[in-house]
This record gives sequence, structure tokens and C-alpha cells, in this order.
Amino acid sequence: MLLSRRLALGLAGASALPRFAIGQSDNRPSLTVAVQKISTSNTLEPMREQSNVGQRVFYTFAETLTDHAWTGDLALRPGLAESFRRIDGRTLELTLRPNVRFHNGDSMTAEDVAFSFGPQRMWTGSSVDTRGMWTNSTPGLASKVPPPEAPKIAMAAYPGFERMEIVDKRTVRFVNRVPDATLEGRLTRNTGVILSERAFAEAPTWLDWSRKPVGTGPYRIVEYKPDVELVLEAFDDYWGGRPPIKRLRFVEVPEVASRINGLRAGDFDFACDMPPDQIAAIESNPKLEVVGGPIMNIRLTIFDKHHPVLKDPRVRRAMTHAIDRQAIVDALWAGRTRVPKGLQWDFFGPMLLSDWAPPAFDPAAAKQLLKDAGYDGAPIPYQMLNNYYTNQLQTAQIMVEQWKAVGLNVAIEMKENWAQILGRFPGRGICENSNSSWFNDPVASLSAYAPGGQTWEAGQWENEEIVGLNRALQDSTDLDKRRTDFRRMLTILEREDPCYNVIHQNATFTAKRRDYKWRPAQSFVVDFRASNWG
Repeated sequence: MLLSRRLALGLAGASALPRFAIGQSDNRPSLTVAVQKISTSNTLEPMREQSNVGQRVFYTFAETLTDHAWTGDLALRPGLAESFRRIDGRTLELTLRPNVRFHNGDSMTAEDVAFSFGPQRMWTGSSVDTRGMWTNSTPGLASKVPPPEAPKIAMAAYPGFERMEIVDKRTVRFVNRVPDATLEGRLTRNTGVILSERAFAEAPTWLDWSRKPVGTGPYRIVEYKPDVELVLEAFDDYWGGRPPIKRLRFVEVPEVASRINGLRAGDFDFACDMPPDQIAAIESNPKLEVVGGPIMNIRLTIFDKHHPVLKDPRVRRAMTHAIDRQAIVDALWAGRTRVPKGLQWDFFGPMLLSDWAPPAFDPAAAKQLLKDAGYDGAPIPYQMLNNYYTNQLQTAQIMVEQWKAVGLNVAIEMKENWAQILGRFPGRGICENSNSSWFNDPVASLSAYAPGGQTWEAGQWENEEIVGLNRALQDSTDLDKRRTDFRRMLTILEREDPCYNVIHQNATFTAKRRDYKWRPAQSFVVDFRASNWG
């Protein structure tokens, strides 16, 4: 039964954690973190900003109901929900933590959770039936329409979502239309951050909201200047304990050399995305160190199967066989990352297909496939951004030479933004990309290649058999069947009708002051909570 609006407001006055005492000395440091980019959309709302760089900063100001131990063993763990349990295959019940406050001082309520998954924020304009979902009459909510990307992003993250139910002031239920073995993991996605209903209603416009969303994280947003900086300050009413940083500033510095020089000069305390070949030089300064390693992200290129040359799957298969992935890892990553088992990670656990591998490096097979396809040397464009991924240009140059060695004519085309790469325009060929796994199941990554996913939305690649397989993988709770469907999907995606070319597991390395004790995550997330400091 849903709580009435009046009752929910009456419950909002729960006690908070003690505030930092006035007059008490505050010797916490202020940090400046140099990054190549803060947001690709110039917003901070996950229903618009879905990127590697956005994933890095969201953890500071917003949180999800469930979480992963990104700086530990990757285990699923409680987040804003202190506990959760299955009611049945379709329903997950979550008990909210007490005494959680938003940055505007309001107590987090079950209605804020329902709002965060509700039609005003996620589903407006989508085909999801929102009848029976949470509704209220808060002034200002209905006037803000989510961007057109929001329902598509929500559908990809929660394809079986039916409704969020409020049971009582601290209990909610995530209800799916169909059984789903992955509900607990799905809620770790940043699309599911819990945000303040009242702050959303009071924001003048959706754009104002999207640049200063009000969450529950350890730091609150002070100012966001797109393409320049994001400034946050400690939120001392944070439920997880007093944040260790007084003021946190992310500043955009696109060039690697400038990030390194700024760190050496003391302008920055942290510098993200360091190439492995710079680690020794950075650590020659005894005051600096570099930390990090492989993360739950895989670097790959995407094929546009509608390109005149690439429409023949044999050409795409030839491109995957022409790549010596281990040589790239050895040359550019000094062995600090690895070639994965196709698009999967070890933390898939029982869903891991341990005998799977990406297409073998086989130049002879690549040449034969090109001959069979009648490839005549026509150029294949390769669209990419500069400096978005670590070692991006160097990796592309190596692959272009490897393709050339088997007779492929691939030409790099530098672009200024993602719209120029993913937009529907003539002449697209292959493009840079990566794929992250937000949780420990294949559906976390494969949604990108199913209806509603990026390749379908961008008109790059689609396959009718994938539709049914993806639906079966999403809906089934039978482990053996799910493994069989997963194997078939990988067979199509990586071998029969290639959608992408796996290169290597991504890795991130952060240069920092050695005197600051901080642990990197096994994702793009940066965690500056007290539990990860000192």
C-alpha cells in the first residue's frame, strides 16, 4: 500500500547524524583532481550522462540502493538500502537506512526512492505502463520533462521494470514484469541513484537540475562549470561518517602532459588516466606515486554493418582476426592489463564462460576471408576522439598497421565529440568505444547490443536473433539456460555477425601525492569516502 503524501512528509523529520561542531578546527585537506573530462553531455544527471567520465564523479554526490565493493572484492553489498531480500522472482524488497539526509537537509524517504524511479525522472514519453506506479501532486514535478534519452536509458537499465512500491516509511519494493535473476545488481547502476524529490520540483528547469542534482553522497555540489570544473564540499551530515576532504575540485585538463606537469608543480593533488609508460617518470619524484590497474571495462571498436564494405560479415571477421591483442597489451600497457575472454569478466562468477576467447590472431585466416568477400581495397573509415581513452591514438595506429598487413585499407578520422561519431551520417565505418559491467552478470554489458542499446539506437548494428536471446537472458532464472543463451549471443556478436572487436581489458592509473592514502577502484568510480581514505 502506498504511503500518502501527507504521511510521508510527516515522517521526514527523522534525526540526523551530529553536525560538525561550530568552532571546531577543520584541518581536512582540499583536493584538486585533474581529469581529461567531467561529462560528455555537460550535465550530471545519469538519465542524460552515461559515460566513463561521468561514472567517475557521480559517486561523490549520489548513491544507489545496492552497491559493489569497487575498491575491494567487487562483492554486492548494501548501499542506501541497509538490507534487501527476494519476495519472489519478480520482486525485490529493500529496507532503507535510517537517518539518511539529502544535501538540502531533507531526510530521505521511501517517496524519494519512488520518485527516483518514477515517470517524472525516468519514464516520461516511454512505452512503459506507469499506471499504478507512484504518483503525487507536488508542484513543479510535472513541468520538468526528462530528456528524450532518459526513457531509453531507463529501459536498457531496467528492461522488465513494472513499478516501485512503497510498503512503509523505510520499505520499498522493486517489482518487475518478469522474473529476473539480476535485480539486486541492476540497482547498482548510476541510473538508480536516489535523488531529492523536493529539490527536483524546486529547480527552475530540468537543465538547472541536471547540473546540480541533490543526492545523499559524502559531498554536495557547489558549482559545475561545463568543460571547466566541478566543485564539491564535504556534507557533514553524511550517513556514512564525516567526509575526509573539506573541498573537492575536479578540473578538466585534456592533455596528459598538462595533467602530469600540474601534479609535479603542486597545482593538482591527483591526476587521472596516466599511460603506463609515464609511471616510472612520475614516481621518480619521491612525493608522487601511481596507483590503479584493470577495471570492469573492456576497450573495443564498433562496426557499422551498414557501411558498403562492412556489410559483409567476412570483412568484419577478417578485421577481428588481424589484431594481435597481446602485442598491444605488451607494447602499450607493459603487461599491466590483459586480453579478456571476449566481452566478459571473471566477476561474472557462475555465468563466466571460462573456455571462451576473442577471435584468434590469424593473419592467414583474415586474408582468406577478405579474398572470399571480394574485398578490393576500398577505404574503411575509423572515427575516434583524441585523448578520451588512455593510449587511444597509439592503439588505433597499431591496429591500422595490423589491418594493413592483411590488405585492409583503414583510415583514421579524428572527431571532436561523440555526436560526430554516433550520429546517423553517411560514411561511418568503425569507431572507438568501450563497455563497462556495472554488476556481475552478462546482461549488464550486453544491453548495449540489444534493442534500445547504443548500437541499435545509433543505427550501427542489429541482429534479429539477438532480440530473442537477449530477452531470454533477461527473463530466465535457470543458470544452465542462461549460460547457453549467453554463449550463443557471444557467438553472434564476436564471430558470426561481428558487432565489435575486443581489444583489451581497460585499466586506469591515477597519479597522486604519496602522503594521501587512497585506494583506487576496479571501475572508473573515484571514492573519497572516509572508508577509502587514510
